[in-house]
Amino acid sequence: MAGFKNSSDDHGPVADINITPLVDVMLVLLVIFMVTAPMLESGIPIQLPKASGKALPKGEAPVTLNLSKEAKIFLDKQEIPFKSLNTQLQQFYKNREKQEIYIRADSNLNYGFVAEVMATVKNAGINKIGLVTLPPDK
Repeated sequence: MAGFKNSSDDHGPVADINITPLVDVMLVLLVIFMVTAPMLESGIPIQLPKASGKALPKGEAPVTLNLSKEAKIFLDKQEIPFKSLNTQLQQFYKNREKQEIYIRADSNLNYGFVAEVMATVKNAGINKIGLVTLPPDK
């Protein structure tokens, strides 16, 4: 049987895919991401930047809600207790056409307090809320 060739003598290209290097690379990447992901989520100290933006158009003076560093609330220079802020805002905006307000909060004020004031303003029916900031240092 000289004309027949044994399949074990065939040294042609192998049709099987070697996935061992792929698995090795994927496991290394998995370990790297597992180690770095918790570091990205917490423990990073940040300082919020000063913001720049366009100046307000001239016209009607905007209504400003001032929050002092002692957590006192002033609506156009009139002090308002936090408990009555919702009703005061509803009465103030009852006959106003523009339902917008600008909040000027002290930078040393607790973020949670500012968030509570903003939520109260939103609950009073005012949907346009702007935060007043200083321009960045040049």
